[in-house]
Amino acid sequence: MIEIFTVGGYNEVGKNCTVVKINNTAIILDMGLHLENYIKLTEDDDVERRSRKELVDAGAIPNLSRIMHLKDNVKAIIPTHAHLDHVGAIPYLATLFKAPILCTPFTKAVIENILRDEKIELKNEIKPLQVHSVYHINDDVRVEFINITHSTPQTVMVALHTKEGVILYANDFKFDRYPTLGSPPQLERLKQLGEKGVKVLIVDSTYAKEAIKMPSESVAKQMLKDVMLGTVSKDNAVIVTTFSSHIARLKSIVEFSKMMNRKPMFLGRSLAKYTDAAEKVGIANFSKEVEIVKYGNKIRNKLKSIKDSDKKKYVFVVTGHQGEQKSTLSKIINGEIEFKLKPEDQVIFSCKVIPTKTNIDNRNRMEKIMSSMGLRIFKDIHVSGHAAREDLRDLINLVKPKNIIPAHGDRTMTSAMLALASEMGYSPKKTVHLMSDMENIKL
Repeated sequence: MIEIFTVGGYNEVGKNCTVVKINNTAIILDMGLHLENYIKLTEDDDVERRSRKELVDAGAIPNLSRIMHLKDNVKAIIPTHAHLDHVGAIPYLATLFKAPILCTPFTKAVIENILRDEKIELKNEIKPLQVHSVYHINDDVRVEFINITHSTPQTVMVALHTKEGVILYANDFKFDRYPTLGSPPQLERLKQLGEKGVKVLIVDSTYAKEAIKMPSESVAKQMLKDVMLGTVSKDNAVIVTTFSSHIARLKSIVEFSKMMNRKPMFLGRSLAKYTDAAEKVGIANFSKEVEIVKYGNKIRNKLKSIKDSDKKKYVFVVTGHQGEQKSTLSKIINGEIEFKLKPEDQVIFSCKVIPTKTNIDNRNRMEKIMSSMGLRIFKDIHVSGHAAREDLRDLINLVKPKNIIPAHGDRTMTSAMLALASEMGYSPKKTVHLMSDMENIKL
C-alpha cells in the first residue's frame, strides 16, 4: 500500500517536504525552508542560531510531527535540487532520521557549504548520484533520478519504482529543450515511465495558471545580452543582481561582462556559496575569471577602494534582487556601503519579484530610492525555471498518471493545476487530489 504525507509546500511556495510510505519503507522528498518566514525570524544579527522548535513554530521549516511515527521506517532523504526551499531545512531536520541523503553532486556541494557556514554537523551520509542514476533502497523501492531542467544545475525528477507502480515527484522543473548549461530534459524516459504505469504524479503548480509554455533559458540569455551590450554604459557603473543559485545566468553575465571589456566581480555570501559548489563539481570555473568577495567587511572595503573613475572597469554582480534589507545591493543603495552611484548608472534585475508582501514592499522601497538617484533600472530580465500550464499539459500527456497531486503552491496555484487536470479528463477527488500541509492520503 502507498501512503503520501503532504508535509509542506501544499499551502505555500516554499517549505517543501513530502513523505511517501511504501509498505514499511518511507522516503522523504525535499526538506526546504519557507524563506520569508526564515528571514523574518533570523533578521536579528545577534542571534547565532535558532532552535528547531523556534523554526517550526515560525513556519520557517516543515513540521514533521505527523510523520514521526515513521521515524524508523525512513530509509532516504532526497532533495531534488539545491534551492533553499528544497534543501534549507536539512541542517535542522535530517538528524532526526538514521537515513542517508541522496542528491546530485551539485546539491551535495551546496548542502556541505551551508553546513560549513552555519557550523552544523550532520550524522547523515550524503550520497551523490548522477542526474540519470538508479539507487536500490530495498525490495519495495527503487529510486531513479531523471534529468530535468530548472534554474539551478543538476535538478532531477524522482521516480520511486514500487510493485504498485511509479510515484513520480516533479518539483521543480520546466521543459527547456535549449538550456545554456547542462543537458535537455529526459523526455523519452518520462514517456517510457508513462508506458510502464505511473500511479501518482506529485507536480509543481507554481505557474499552472499561466497559459504559456515557459521560455528557454536561452531566451533569458538573449534578453540579458540586449541590455548589457545594447545600451550605452561606457562611463557608467553597471550592477547586476540575480538568483545566486542560477549558475547558467551567472555564466552568461560573466560572458557579457568580458565582451564589455569589464571584469566581473561577485559580491555576497550566497553568491560565493553557490559558485564554490559549481566549481567543486566541475560545472563552472568562476574563480579564474571573476573576483569573488564573500563577507560584509571585505565587500565594504573592496568597494570603498574603487575610485569613481574605475567603476566603469567592472560589472558588479551583487545579492539583493528581492530588495533584501541586509543584501549588498540594499547596503549600496542605502549608503551603508561607501560606493557612490551617479545618475545614469545601471542596475539590472535579472530576476522577477517573488510575489510575497515582504518582497514586493522591499523592492518597491529600493526602486523608489534608485529612481530618486537617477539610476537606470532594468527589470524582469528573466524567464522562470518553473513549468507553465502548457509544459504541465505535456508532462501529463507523457506520463499518463492514474492520480495527480498538485504541489508547490498556494491554493490558487494548486487549484489551477486541478483545473488543468480536470480539463484533461481527470476527476476531482477521485484522481486529482487537492491536498493541504499536514495531510495524508492512501492510494
